[in-house]
Amino acid sequence: MTIGTLARPRTGVRRIRSLGRAELLLFWRNRTALFNALGVPVGIAVALGSADVDGGELSGNAFLMTGLCGVLLLLAVYYNLVTAYVARREELVLKRLRVGELTDAEILTGTASPSVAVALVQIVLVVIGGGLFLGLPMPVNAVVLLAGVAGGVLVCVLLAAASAIFTRTAETAQVTTLPILLVCMLGSGIVVPAAQLPDNLADVLRLLPLSPAMELLRLGWLGTTGSAAPADFVSVFAVAAAPGGILLVWIAIGIVVVRRWFRWEPRR
Repeated sequence: MTIGTLARPRTGVRRIRSLGRAELLLFWRNRTALFNALGVPVGIAVALGSADVDGGELSGNAFLMTGLCGVLLLLAVYYNLVTAYVARREELVLKRLRVGELTDAEILTGTASPSVAVALVQIVLVVIGGGLFLGLPMPVNAVVLLAGVAGGVLVCVLLAAASAIFTRTAETAQVTTLPILLVCMLGSGIVVPAAQLPDNLADVLRLLPLSPAMELLRLGWLGTTGSAAPADFVSVFAVAAAPGGILLVWIAIGIVVVRRWFRWEPRR
């Protein structure tokens, strides 16, 4: 391995970090993005907290806090990124960035980094707050929990890039993202527990893009998705195999779609 080979990844990280800093400044200046990432999840959590939830083997608080993590992924990462990707494309920012040294992956990653960072900080606070104030247990399997969060972040980034393909302006993102937001919130166990759905329907909904990430998140944190008694550290790995495989399939599909059809400049 040559020195140049070692230097290239470091250079790529520096470029992503530089682009991320610029995007973070724009993020903090965008009041709508801040409200979507910080205000809306709190409102949804309050609404869910007042509802009578049957989470199966999950307590109401456990379902609420894990569901809140899913809301953060959808709003802070997916929705905000759709508007960011489309706005940068329409302003010809993405086209100009491609002329330089940045690779396509670095451009998409750097643009996503502020939204991802905000969501990750919030999820950490949710996990800590759930243990300190709501009596939820420490994560049963931190490895599976991290896999669920990381997979959920990656799926939401890829969904955002895919949604940007057919979103013409940042304003129309409110319309084009609505179907995915509704389907994931209602079908991925974020606001409606799988225990309240017919078994056949629940099995189908587990195939949605965000469903396996939510299952891994709940398995890693609580040891159960609500359909069975909590498992221990070792047993969680076996249960996590199926949702982990589905998640990998969705990630692969997302990468193929984005590489083939993502648009880097406005339609003429």
